[in-house]
Amino acid sequence: MKTNGKFKLIVIGVSSGGIQALNSILKRLPQDFPLPIMIVQHISANADDGLSLHLNSKSALCVSEGKDGEIIIPGHVYVAPANYHMLVGPNMRIELSADPPLHFARPSIDILFESAADVFGAECIGIILTGANDDGTAGLFKIHKRGGTTIVQDPASAEVAIMPQSAISAVKVDHIVTLEIIPTLLTGLVSR
Repeated sequence: MKTNGKFKLIVIGVSSGGIQALNSILKRLPQDFPLPIMIVQHISANADDGLSLHLNSKSALCVSEGKDGEIIIPGHVYVAPANYHMLVGPNMRIELSADPPLHFARPSIDILFESAADVFGAECIGIILTGANDDGTAGLFKIHKRGGTTIVQDPASAEVAIMPQSAISAVKVDHIVTLEIIPTLLTGLVSR
C-alpha cells in the first residue's frame, strides 16, 4: 500500500462519452465518500455550468464547478469550468488558469494531473476514462512516477477507446477495469 493507504485526492480525466461515464461512477459513490474529486471533462469553450449541475443531480456527493482560490474539501466533487485549466495549488486551493490549450483542450487533463502529482505524490489517485485523444497520458505517467495509484477504464468498455489505450500504452497502470468496478475499487482503496 502506498502511504499506508492514506489518499488525499482523486483526479479524473474524460472526454468523448464522458457524461455517461461520470454518471456511472458518481451515482455509485456513497454520500460519506471521504476524498475530494477533481474532474476535467473536455467541453466547449462557451459551455455553461450544465455539466456540474447535471452530475450534482445524479450524485449523493455535492458537485460544483471549481472556483479560483476555493479550498478543496473532502467529499466534494469539482468540475473544471469551460475554457479554464484547473490545477491543485500547494495550499489545498483550486487554481484556474487561462494559459493556452494543451492537446487542443482547455481545460486540460494533463495540467490537472501533473499539478495533483506535484502536490500529493503517492497520496493521489488518477483515473483516465473514455476519450478520443491522448490528453491525460503524460499526467497519469507523472502520478505513477510520484507513487500515486493509477486507474484506467478498460478500453473495451469505453465509448471511445483512444484515451484509455494511450494511457495503458505509456503507463504501468495499477488497475484496468470497467466503469462499474471503479466505485467499488475507490471505496476499497480509501477505506484501507
